[in-house]
Amino acid sequence: MQGSTPSGILRCWMIGAVMALAPTCLAALETTLTAPGAPKELVERLEETSSVATAENRGLDTPLEILSAALSDYRTLVQILYDEGYFSPVVSIKLDGQEAAELSSLSVPSQINRAVITIETGPTFKFGTATIQPLAPNTELPEQFAPGKLATTGAIQEAASAGVQGWRDAGHAKASVAGQKVIARHAQAQLDAQINLDPDRRLTFGRMFIDGDTDVRHRSIEKIAGFPSGEVYSPAQIQKVGTRLRRTGTFNVVSLQERETANPDGTLDFDATFEDLPKRRLTFGVELASRDGVDVTATWTHRNMFRRAERLRFEAAVRNIGGAEDIDGRIGLRLDQPDRLGPDDATFWSTLLERRNTENYDVTVASLAYGARRTFSDQLYAEASAGFQWSDADDAYGNGRKFRYFILPFRSEWDKRDSKISATRGFYLDSQVMPFVGFSGSDTGLRLYFDGRAYTSFGTAGNLVLAGRVQLGSVIGPPADGVTPDFLFFSGGAGTVRGQPFESLGIPVGTGTAGGKSFLGFSGEVRGRVTESLSLVGFYDYGIVDTSSFVGSGAEDHAGAGIGVRYDLGGFGPLRLDLAVPVQGDTGDGLQFYIGIGQAF
Repeated sequence: MQGSTPSGILRCWMIGAVMALAPTCLAALETTLTAPGAPKELVERLEETSSVATAENRGLDTPLEILSAALSDYRTLVQILYDEGYFSPVVSIKLDGQEAAELSSLSVPSQINRAVITIETGPTFKFGTATIQPLAPNTELPEQFAPGKLATTGAIQEAASAGVQGWRDAGHAKASVAGQKVIARHAQAQLDAQINLDPDRRLTFGRMFIDGDTDVRHRSIEKIAGFPSGEVYSPAQIQKVGTRLRRTGTFNVVSLQERETANPDGTLDFDATFEDLPKRRLTFGVELASRDGVDVTATWTHRNMFRRAERLRFEAAVRNIGGAEDIDGRIGLRLDQPDRLGPDDATFWSTLLERRNTENYDVTVASLAYGARRTFSDQLYAEASAGFQWSDADDAYGNGRKFRYFILPFRSEWDKRDSKISATRGFYLDSQVMPFVGFSGSDTGLRLYFDGRAYTSFGTAGNLVLAGRVQLGSVIGPPADGVTPDFLFFSGGAGTVRGQPFESLGIPVGTGTAGGKSFLGFSGEVRGRVTESLSLVGFYDYGIVDTSSFVGSGAEDHAGAGIGVRYDLGGFGPLRLDLAVPVQGDTGDGLQFYIGIGQAF
C-alpha cells in the first residue's frame, strides 16, 4: 500500500473486517417442516420442539448455530417419533439444499437462508412381546405395556418405573433396572421389549438424622414425625412422616432423603433437612352486607413460640360497622401443641370472649377449653375438648339471664373438595356434637350441628359447577327458654338464607323473637364461568326453624334467591358480590347485597 496514510490504512482494515464478518450473520431463515400422513398434533409437537424451526425464538442467528441446531434435531425428532410409536422413521434436514449431517462444522457456509425438514414416520409399531421380570407381588403395570398395544418409549419407561416402585413398596428400597433389551422387527412393525429388574435386598428403616436451619427442638421433631425405625421400608411411611411435619405449619421446607447406601445390618438411614417459616403472620378479612354493615376480621399467628412447633393463633373480629345493629365482636385465642401426644395427635388450649348484639338478643359469652385432635389424613380430622362456658343474655325470654355450663364439644371435619376457596368437585362434611352440663341453675342437654356440601362440574373442567349445601341443627333436652340464645338456631343472612335479613327467622315469643331448637337449611348454586377470571352465579336458599328438637310440619320457614358475580383473585379466592331478594316468608324487606372473598360455601 504505497502512499497510504495511517488513517487510510485503519479505514481499509475496518471495512475488510466488517465484510469478513457480515456473511456469518443470518438475516432471515426460512423454515418448513413436513411430515406426510402424520397426525396434526404430532406435527405441531415436532415444530414446537425442533431447534431449527424455533431458531428465531431461541436467538440462533449464525450459520454455525443453525448447523448445530440441525445436528441436534436429528436425535430430538427421532426420540419424539419413538415416543409416539414410530420406530422406523426417516428424518431429513436440508440447509440450503444440503443435508445437515453431511456438512462439516469446520467449513460452515457463510450464510444459511433456508431449512427444509422432511419426516417420513413409517408405520406405527405394536408390542410383539412385553415382559418385565422379576415382579414384586401386587405390582400393577401400565395397560399400554402389553402385546398388541401401541409400542412407545413412554410405555416402556412407565413399566420400568412401575416395576421398580413395586419392589420399593415391598421394602426393597434400592431396587433398580438391571437392563433392558428392545428389538424392532420392521417387517412386522412390531417391537419386542424385555426389562430386567434387580430387587436388591429387603431393608428396614434405620435412623433419621436432623439437619438444617430450624429452631424447633430435635426431640419435638422426632415425636411429631413418628419416624418408623425398625419397620420394613415403605415409601408411604416416609410420605406420612413428611406430611406430619408439614402439617404443623412451622416449616417452609421439609426434605427427607434416603441415603445412597444401606447399613450392613440391613437398615436404611434418612437425612431430614428443615427450613422454618417466618415466626409471625398477620391476615385480614372484610365482608360487607347491605343491612348488617361491615365485618372486619384479623388473625395473628405466632409459630414455634416455645421451640416445640407450637402454633398460637389470636383472632379478633369487629362486626356490624355501619349496620342496623350495635357494633359487636369477638376475641379468640388457640394454642396448638403437636408434640404432646405423638404422631397424628395434638393437644390444644382455646379461649373465647364474644359479644353479640342482634335484633333478637344480646349475649356475652366467655369460654375456656382444653382438648385433643386426631388427624386421620389430610382430608379428615376429629377433635374433642372439655371446658367451661359462661353466658349472660338479654332476649325474648327476659333480661340478665345467666347460663353456666361444663361443655364437651366433639367435632369432625371431612374435606374432599378440590379447592377450599372455590371448589368445583368433591364434598365437605362438618359434624359437631356438644353435650353441656348446667350448673348454678342452668339446664343440661345436647347440641347437634351438621354442615354438608357437595360439588360437581359435569366434566366441564370447572366451567359449569353445581353446588349444594345442607345444614341441620338441634338442641335436645331443656326447653327453649332454658338454653343460652347462642345455642339456639336462627335463619337469615349470608351463612343461611341470602335475601333475608340476618337471623330474621326464629320463634315468636310475645312481642319478640327467640331462636328455635331445630334448624334445617338448603342452598343451591349454579356457577358458570364467563372468562378465565369472571363467573356468574344463580342461587336459591331455604331455611326452617322449629320450636321442637326436630323440624316438623308446623315450622317457620323462608327463602331467598338471587344472582352473583365472582372475580378470581388467584390464591385468595374469588371476590364475591351477591344480590338477593326474599321469595318466601314474611321476614324479608327488599334487596340485600353481600360482598366478600371466597365462595358463599
